[in-house]
Amino acid sequence: MAETARKLAAILAADVVGYSRLAGADEDMTLARLRALRSDLIDPVVAVHHGRLVKRTGDGSLVEFRSVVDATRCAIEIQDGMVVRNAGLPPGRCIAFRIGIHLGDVVEESDGDLMGDGVNIAARLEGIAEPGGICLSEDAYRQVRDKMPETFADLGEKELKNIARPMRVYSISLQNNFTAPAKAGAHRPDTSTGSSMDPDFRRGGDKMAGMEKAALALPDKPSIAVLPFQNMSGDPEQDYFADGMVEDIITGLSRINWLFVIARNSSFAYKGRSPDIRQVGRELGVRYVLEGSVRKGGNRLRITGQLIEAESGSHLWADKYDGALEDVFELQDRITESVVGVIEPSVQRAEIERARRKPPDSLGAYDLYLQALPFFGSVMPGDAATGMALMEEALRLDPHYAAAHAYLAWGLESRFARGGMNPADAEASVRHARLAVAHGGDDPTALAIASLALLHMGHDFAAASGAVERALSLNPSCAAALYFGAHIHAFSGDPAKVEAYAPRALRLSPFDPLSFEAHIAIALVRMREGRYAEAAAAAAESIKANPRFSTLYAFQAASLTMAGRGEEAKAAARRLLELEPNFRAGSAFIVFFAQFAVPAVIEVIGEGLRRVGLPE
Repeated sequence: MAETARKLAAILAADVVGYSRLAGADEDMTLARLRALRSDLIDPVVAVHHGRLVKRTGDGSLVEFRSVVDATRCAIEIQDGMVVRNAGLPPGRCIAFRIGIHLGDVVEESDGDLMGDGVNIAARLEGIAEPGGICLSEDAYRQVRDKMPETFADLGEKELKNIARPMRVYSISLQNNFTAPAKAGAHRPDTSTGSSMDPDFRRGGDKMAGMEKAALALPDKPSIAVLPFQNMSGDPEQDYFADGMVEDIITGLSRINWLFVIARNSSFAYKGRSPDIRQVGRELGVRYVLEGSVRKGGNRLRITGQLIEAESGSHLWADKYDGALEDVFELQDRITESVVGVIEPSVQRAEIERARRKPPDSLGAYDLYLQALPFFGSVMPGDAATGMALMEEALRLDPHYAAAHAYLAWGLESRFARGGMNPADAEASVRHARLAVAHGGDDPTALAIASLALLHMGHDFAAASGAVERALSLNPSCAAALYFGAHIHAFSGDPAKVEAYAPRALRLSPFDPLSFEAHIAIALVRMREGRYAEAAAAAAESIKANPRFSTLYAFQAASLTMAGRGEEAKAAARRLLELEPNFRAGSAFIVFFAQFAVPAVIEVIGEGLRRVGLPE
């Protein structure tokens, strides 16, 4: 009999609103979007707030947290993030979550699964939440009511299915609540799930005739093979297009120096076959496999692709791309750029999860680095402190680890700017940034991350912009280089480069934790141009992407004030002070940016902050 243990836990239950309707309309796209949301939004946010994914329930998730505050902050960031990801989509294609949170007694099984009333109540609370909303039990509400600035609404006592007594329920008032289309009288969506695979990718279990060989050892870094894309149109003339697509993707992935990429000649040995992915992984000695298909219909092409973990056969990412045949090479370039831009973070996040499952005594420098990454996305010193400790341990194991130096430089920059402005932090940040450049001349990620500290702490625009250009020369699809490049040129360089970098970054990696950098860079350019309403709109987008980053509210308050929207500016200023109570506009904020920003930017921001009345 399995061993069990009782404990008190904060439980978060989440589910997709109207999943069956969405899947019925376009199952392939719905599954691809849901996978992308898990890898790019939900899993990283859960990790930052110290959550543990207990299990996925079809289109839903059950997560355990150490505190209700962590669970609630996680829920808010997920719902805020969904507003950004649904922007511009028609209502019928928007994905929305309901979330329920409860603090209660649970039973933990030996395999880590949770059961009991604590879990059941969280699930029932999720069921009565509004689309895009969050419901808390009274027990959970008592833990957060005096610790968070959000407004809570008392919904009164509710009868919850299969729960013995009525329970008082509270909801969080979110500014951007989602309204999903629903039939009259319908409250709870059908949560039945469809197939988890695109029909174009279903594979048999056959082995490759005459090619079976002994398993190869995995290399010491993430490894991937790109299989020949299947030509699903029945037109042999399209083989060249499918083969060219794969060659370009292999070339693009090969520019990412932390990836081990199987060469074309080995991957193309599988052409015309339907191999078992697990066998491919063993034969080529890779952890990940990318496969795809091309379908021609009239003058249109559809290319689909999916990334698979070879050992387990689990799907990490999938998407499809449509275009005309009129300019085949332009379409091929666009698809290749998009695929390469998505594959890098998808593989990296999978490696983060793999590292987290390893016992502490087997963690090497790379595994410590991967575990640290989620703690840098919020750009706040509290989160960065956790990541910095892991990066420092990684550097003790490998003192020349360029990417670890780069992230440590970034964390020190965050602590300096929003944690007391200790000169020692600034000096250490510059030192680690320069070590990252010295040791990482062929590592685009290290160069991109180091560029920010080189500008902010070293006040060296030439070194910062040079690091970005070097990163992009190594990997034109390095989204981090594009995001930080937009930031650097917004403050100290050419606005035209902001206009080039920011949209491309958002196109390559739209769900990236760094997407706020592109929006705020555009906001700064618009402020310089005197287009204050557009600047305020761009600042609002940056906040949606990273609602916990206090500095963004300063830029929003300044742009709103200059646009003549005083009350909204004051609201942004209040939120800024909630996140950063010691914020001082003149003596710290403006002085900090004035050391590396062009006067035109500083003058307009300073004027806006003075008008809104933030502390000097």
